Amino acid sequence: MSEKCVVARLSSRAALRGACSLVVLALATPAFAQTTPTPADTTDSTAVSLPTNGQGTQGEEVVVTGLRGSLQRNLDLKRSATGVIDAISAEDIGKFPDSNVAASLQRLPGVSIQRSGARGEPTGVTVRGFGGDFVATLYDGRRISTATGGRAIDFSTVGSDFVGQLDVLKTPDMALNASSIGATIDIKFPKPMDHPGFRLASSASASIQDGAGKIVPSGGLLLSDTFADDTFGILVDGIYTRHDTRTNRVDTNGWQGTRFAPCQLTAACADGENTSATQTKVGWYPQDYTIARDYTKDERIDGRIAIQWQPSDDLLLTIDDNFSRQDIHTTVNGMGVWFNSGALQNIKQDANGTVIDFTQAGSPMDFVANDNRQVLQTNQLGANLKWNASERLHFDLDAAWGRSYLNPGDFVANRGGDIGYGGVLGANTGVQVTGKSSDSFPTLVGYGPNGDPARLIDPTIIGTHVLTDSTQRNRDDVKQIRLTGSWEQDQLKIRFGGQYIHDRFQLHNENTFYNNFWQSYAGYGPPSGRSSGVLIPAGFITGTFNTRDFIPGFSGSLPAALPIFSATAQENLQQSFGNPYEKNIPGFNYPGATDTGNGLLNYRGLQTPVTDPGSVQNILESTWAAFITISQTTQIANMPFHIAFGAREEVTHITSAGLGTVPTSLSVPSSDPTAFVFAFSGTTPVSTRSNYSYFLPSLDLSLDVTDQLKLRFDASRTLTRPPLNRLTPVLTGVGGRVNALVATGGNPNLQPYLSDNFDVAAEWYYHANSYFSVDLFAKQVTNFIVAGSQRQTINGVVDPTTGQPAVFTVSSYLNGPNATVKGVEVALQHVFGDTGFGFQANGTFVQTNKPYDRFNISQSGFAVTGLANSANFVGFYDKNGFQIRGAVNWRDKYLSQFGQVQNNSAFGTEPTFVDSQVQVDLSTSYQINKNLDIFFEALNLNNAVLSSHGRFDNQLLQVFDYGRRFTLGVHFRI
Repeated sequence: MSEKCVVARLSSRAALRGACSLVVLALATPAFAQTTPTPADTTDSTAVSLPTNGQGTQGEEVVVTGLRGSLQRNLDLKRSATGVIDAISAEDIGKFPDSNVAASLQRLPGVSIQRSGARGEPTGVTVRGFGGDFVATLYDGRRISTATGGRAIDFSTVGSDFVGQLDVLKTPDMALNASSIGATIDIKFPKPMDHPGFRLASSASASIQDGAGKIVPSGGLLLSDTFADDTFGILVDGIYTRHDTRTNRVDTNGWQGTRFAPCQLTAACADGENTSATQTKVGWYPQDYTIARDYTKDERIDGRIAIQWQPSDDLLLTIDDNFSRQDIHTTVNGMGVWFNSGALQNIKQDANGTVIDFTQAGSPMDFVANDNRQVLQTNQLGANLKWNASERLHFDLDAAWGRSYLNPGDFVANRGGDIGYGGVLGANTGVQVTGKSSDSFPTLVGYGPNGDPARLIDPTIIGTHVLTDSTQRNRDDVKQIRLTGSWEQDQLKIRFGGQYIHDRFQLHNENTFYNNFWQSYAGYGPPSGRSSGVLIPAGFITGTFNTRDFIPGFSGSLPAALPIFSATAQENLQQSFGNPYEKNIPGFNYPGATDTGNGLLNYRGLQTPVTDPGSVQNILESTWAAFITISQTTQIANMPFHIAFGAREEVTHITSAGLGTVPTSLSVPSSDPTAFVFAFSGTTPVSTRSNYSYFLPSLDLSLDVTDQLKLRFDASRTLTRPPLNRLTPVLTGVGGRVNALVATGGNPNLQPYLSDNFDVAAEWYYHANSYFSVDLFAKQVTNFIVAGSQRQTINGVVDPTTGQPAVFTVSSYLNGPNATVKGVEVALQHVFGDTGFGFQANGTFVQTNKPYDRFNISQSGFAVTGLANSANFVGFYDKNGFQIRGAVNWRDKYLSQFGQVQNNSAFGTEPTFVDSQVQVDLSTSYQINKNLDIFFEALNLNNAVLSSHGRFDNQLLQVFDYGRRFTLGVHFRI
């Protein structure tokens, strides 16, 4: 078959079922559509069949390749599928439309993305308001292991260079997956027999982010060939990707709800005026204020091999292995100030109770540096056997094993250094809030030693404070096998089979909090009037960065310059003093970093992390499933009517094990009156078992009213299992500071979310490569998992600052309320004949009966997260080898999650809202010849920022300026 498929635009539906159309549909048919590819299905990915529009005449020829060819394949997929599906296909082998898989997905109706603020990279997706944990992402129909802790995958770990197709199934295929309330995303990779003969695809590019100012390379190579009369094939590809990003950010890490005494609205409180009995005025204040600059080096390696053997027309064996490793290294410098509710004076509040101005006497000043590294490594090995037992009976056996690691190897993932001054050098410091989080950040006032801003970074008074080391180490092993049989006769098709998935998730955290090493040289040293801590040596601060135009388009005042130093250098300095348990070292915080039997006497270095027993989890989840789908095409008043019924029974068994430990005492070190030293009990193994089973049916109906108009109705029940890391049976994360004690409790008996889903849609395919659709959907979700919190004592430990039992804010999870989500998706795709011009436009509008009530301070924190109206517009020109495409993506403000970086609110788990954002992207390419093209991509042309806020719009949590990124490169194909 030639590389370009030239098809006559015919006037009848029957004529469209010619050879070229069949070949294309065989390539493009998703698992959801009611056709199963046979072992002989091998096609060229650029072939396209144009559907009739009832207006064409026989003999008109249209050549469709490149971007327009990709759009036509996507349209054909949507049109032919039994359920509601949207797809994105490669323009050619090794030429996917976007450099990021999630960036491509956001062009689809109902799909929006979440970004990593520090990198600006799309890392997750939301479909119809349901986030990553509600979206099952598969590789070639297989579940992916992920060691991140939840069920969502990080899409920045998926290389898009050699992806063949993305299918977004918004209604379930019961033979594939029913464990996703939001959607199922199936990422399909090319196989050697998809493209018989020798194929080579390569890319090389250089990119620069305007903040980083460094050009970094990326490149990939794919080789594919078939042998022995196309009965044996092998495909190998490898990709190296690097992005460097410099990000400016301002953080208010947690807006804590509390009650103030009336005297705190004045300059001072007399003895007895600020007590629990007098604290009656409701308000929210910033727990911690930070200004920082991040530099991130993001490197990813992807490798893949696929081998196919087809000894006969009825048998096809495929063996493949997918490997990826992402290594993200981030260095941070900045400053931060910690505030305590009882110490605030001169408080001013707005009408909502948000503290918009205050001072805190004696505030220390901390300069921070972080050296963070995260490695996520995944490998999945799979085998698939397709067998045509007879003309009508077919079998598909698929097995896979996958393993994912978070931070494998022996390295410290997160190292945080902290230097500064306090004590006798503390200042009357405060924060002023002057606007909304979408265009304003709070202003820090009264900073510098004793309030002298000119000496803010005077190295002669700066000493060591805290130094934290921690590493989260996770491992996820997934084994799965699925057998599917299908039987076809005339217009009837039956699929049946079973599936088994075994998931073992293990995690633990190593840190210097559990052994109190983080306070080894806390206190800032002699300039602050402290005996603990040491003065930093000359040259320790290696430079400064200025804050002029720090966040584009935002108002607010910042200190003019902040210091640059290394957390690793601070660790090396403190280690160089020697073993404080063999000799007396002036400045060592003996009352803080005490021997609690957790490794201090077995000295291996002051910053040696130890395993936090409460973080140890071992979760085993085994799921058995049996399924059947029956589909048939009949006639209603001479209109083709398609009926599909599916059913799936899933039985899940869970074993959850952990190590239980509780605090036994708290003390306040003299080096830091805002910190606690914790002592813990011994550990006790805890293990629980649970199980559940659910019957999940589905019904899909579609009516071809005319050759152009299709009506759909879909109903189904789906589920989403709880995140694995919430199933721990023990108390975890016990820690915190004065007035901010926290802990987290798991719940191994959590049941899955259940959703009854309904879709009613109309699709009008009014012209070749053009359509208009409207889809009304509703989801009735039960068993919502509530992330609530309550204030309680633990093990009777006493808070030494009050003499009363210590009160912890304990966050936990339980199944609770029900909620309904409903909305409408509207999509329009239009190509202006043969001019090369066209556009895609879509909008999604959603609502729920359980929105967040920000004025209710007694609620447990339940509301549906992720819901936001969104819209996308893509305009393009694609003709004569030249292609240009501009995309505008908008997502309205939405409730992202419950919980903030610091969450010790007296009013339950505080919310995190992400502000509305518009981002503009541009890409263009020019085909020099049939083998070579050059391309250019510009991301975030409008220099959008990412910001979030708490309960009210002026409670800024974070704002990131992640800048623009420009890429120039070449594609070469044979």
